[in-house]
Amino acid sequence: MRKQIATGTFKPTLSRVDTKNDATTRAAREISKKEAAARIEKTERLRNARLAKEATVAPNAIATKARKRAR
Repeated sequence: MRKQIATGTFKPTLSRVDTKNDATTRAAREISKKEAAARIEKTERLRNARLAKEATVAPNAIATKARKRAR
């Protein structure tokens, strides 16, 4: 039987360009994740504020648009 070569023994080494591209990709993904988290947090905060405001206003006091009659 042949001996199996350990996995990872012959890993390809990345060139300088590939290493720099990987670092750039990681940085861009991290920035995107932070922006998405901030956007979700802002949405939740605004939704909670809107719901709190709607809870304090009487249901009948909410302005509704009056329909215009066709002539």
